[in-house]
Amino acid sequence: MMKKLGFGVLAASALALSAGAAFADYQLNILHINDLHSRIEAINKYDSTCSAKEAEANECFGGIARVKSAIDGFRAANPNANLLVLDAGDQFQGSLFYSKFKSGPVADFMNGIGFDAMAVGNHEFDDGPEELNRFIAALKFPIISGNTVAKAGSMLDGKYKGYLIKEVGGQKIGIVSVLATDTAETSSPGPDITFQDEITYLKGAVKEIEGQGVNKIIALTHVGYNKDKAIAAAVDGIDVVVGGHSHTYLSSTDNKSSGPYPTLVKNPSGVEVPVVTAYAYSKYLGELKVTFDDKGVVTAATGAPKLLDASVKPDEAYAAKVKELGVPLEELKKTVVGSSEAPIDGDRKSCRAVECSMGNLIADASLDRVKDQGITIAIANGGGLRASIDQGDVTMGEVLTVLPFQNTLSTFQVKGSDIRAALENGLSQIEEGAGRFPQVAGMKFTFDRSKPAGSRLVSAEVKEGNGFVALDDAKIYGVVSNNYVRGGGDGFKMFATNAINPYDYGPNLEQVVADYLTKHNPYKPYTDGRITDATPAGYVAPKK
Repeated sequence: MMKKLGFGVLAASALALSAGAAFADYQLNILHINDLHSRIEAINKYDSTCSAKEAEANECFGGIARVKSAIDGFRAANPNANLLVLDAGDQFQGSLFYSKFKSGPVADFMNGIGFDAMAVGNHEFDDGPEELNRFIAALKFPIISGNTVAKAGSMLDGKYKGYLIKEVGGQKIGIVSVLATDTAETSSPGPDITFQDEITYLKGAVKEIEGQGVNKIIALTHVGYNKDKAIAAAVDGIDVVVGGHSHTYLSSTDNKSSGPYPTLVKNPSGVEVPVVTAYAYSKYLGELKVTFDDKGVVTAATGAPKLLDASVKPDEAYAAKVKELGVPLEELKKTVVGSSEAPIDGDRKSCRAVECSMGNLIADASLDRVKDQGITIAIANGGGLRASIDQGDVTMGEVLTVLPFQNTLSTFQVKGSDIRAALENGLSQIEEGAGRFPQVAGMKFTFDRSKPAGSRLVSAEVKEGNGFVALDDAKIYGVVSNNYVRGGGDGFKMFATNAINPYDYGPNLEQVVADYLTKHNPYKPYTDGRITDATPAGYVAPKK
């Protein structure tokens, strides 16, 4: 059932369609979100909880009540539309709501909105398979992930499928999903979950779906924008890719975006496949309209991410429920732990690619806490930093939004060669925006992105007295990180296997940072050149 035409030849075929075959056109509307990350409440421009003052100034975005309102509004305005409502994964983790309530309210809100399908995101495994199992049991719609393989007889065996076939407006639509294969490093799926190569799985699954008479197939993925484009380029038969994971903002009208919405990618047969994603944190609702001819060929794809700003009135019932759930969190959230003289940059585009002021704060605070224990170096994963903090008073709620994972401080000793390997690991996936990028204290390093992964570290120096000396591969150094990184998360396997005298049960990282802000009040955010990007000017990373 190979498709031979796409809307790349729309100009040549439009007249033919209008002349005789237009009656067979089928329009499918797709509303989609991804990477909501427990932003149940409205957020501010820093992707953190919106304050009352910001709300009064109409400076709030998103929140689950606006997501509900926007989707209901589309349904009301388009009662006869063929519609799919999709979530590309990562509902879990990111705010006090998840830390307190876990997945229960998430399932309730999503059921009430009426999603048709959700992809399993890597953060759905943050509390192990147990919490995902509870979440699946509470959902009234399918959650899918085809390359995520549960061991026979294990907790999640048989609890989700790789794809589903849904009839919408008299047409069969296949929805197939895959998850990033490094989830074992970025989350905690446990030993009973393994991952197949995304493209290999999809090639087989698409043929299986087509064998059931389906000629309209959507890949609902949680692999990131670059991998989404690679999938579209490699797998025939996929008509649309709706993705998540990389928190990518797409727009055809905003030059600050990472690409157009939709992004068009030619598959092996030369058919252009629309690829879409909708940033993160409930700030946007993706709205895509796809037109198919009677052979299931996409002839048009149009749309844009809808900004859920103050013009979108929150659903009243959902807003009331959010307020009710938030009561026990208010006292903690409002506790002021210090103040900041300027915004503290925790944006993922900064902290996963260069030295950022939030990375310096976290690394400095960690090192300060254990500096009397023979520890001289701090290494923090940039992906563990989930928000920025604005200027002025800093509350415990804001700190917890930056550090929602309830990680503990970990100390250990390793050879300089292991630190070198750790830095190379952290620098290996900058192009993908991976969370392993190393933010540091007690040392400095220079890197070159134009070099192959594994060979990007140009130099590394450690602080001794008032100066810095070259990292000695044979010397043993005391290191502080968080228990996730020390346990091998984000690819830092050398810390899991080679750590000497590891202790993973220190105070919670968020409390360490809160105490540091209190101690250094007011805090002045800064960068000081401890991380230097020596990539040659004009270098452009090769497309993947």
